[in-house]
Amino acid sequence: MVIAGVAAAKMKFNPFVTSNRSKNHKRHFNAPSHIRRKIMSSPLSKELRQKYNVRSMPLREDEVQVVRGHYKGQHIGKVVQVYRKKYVTYTERVQWEKANGTAVHVGIRPSKAVTID
Repeated sequence: MVIAGVAAAKMKFNPFVTSNRSKNHKRHFNAPSHIRRKIMSSPLSKELRQKYNVRSMPLREDEVQVVRGHYKGQHIGKVVQVYRKKYVTYTERVQWEKANGTAVHVGIRPSKAVTID
């Protein structure tokens, strides 16, 4: 911001919240389970957004649609498991087959899926 040829420094909104990237990175990956629950929120569909007046919610056994990555598109399924340690969720129909023929769930980040129901 320049005021009459003099550069003014931009103030932080809250001096008690750090903007240091490495500190935020450390806090994200060392977060306890009850904080990871909030971090692992998924955006809601437009209908649910209008209904609840909320943009995103923590995932449970909701019905989600994958909107990013290899599995995007018509992969709609129920959340089977929320794995907080790895920051991923496992969904019903998002699977791949191992060499021995067993099906394994693929981890999807919550931000890459939209809650439908």
